Amino acid sequence: MIIGTGIDLVDIPRFERTLERTPRLRERLFAPAERALRLPSLAARFAAKEALIKTLGGSDGVHWTEIEIASEPSGRPHFVLSGTTAEVVAERGISRLHLTLTHDAGFAAAFVVAEGDPL
Repeated sequence: MIIGTGIDLVDIPRFERTLERTPRLRERLFAPAERALRLPSLAARFAAKEALIKTLGGSDGVHWTEIEIASEPSGRPHFVLSGTTAEVVAERGISRLHLTLTHDAGFAAAFVVAEGDPL
């Protein structure tokens, strides 16, 4: 059963300016393994994190660095959740998260679908 969906769109040049204005933002938003990625990939991961928060219906108990977007050997992206963020997802009865990312023409986007049995 689908529990929730979320989508987000990021203007990559605007995101770049924000990171330049606030250098520590990269550390606050991204897990260590994500921080060295190229800007379009970072923007897509930011969109994924925003889309996940929308899927959950809010950010209570969710921490940015506890949401990591990793890639399978095939390149398919997936969430790696930890800490209270993983607990929040489990508390909502979510057993599987589907994620897709894209970036092109100055924009990055992400779409998330949460599956499971609502509690």
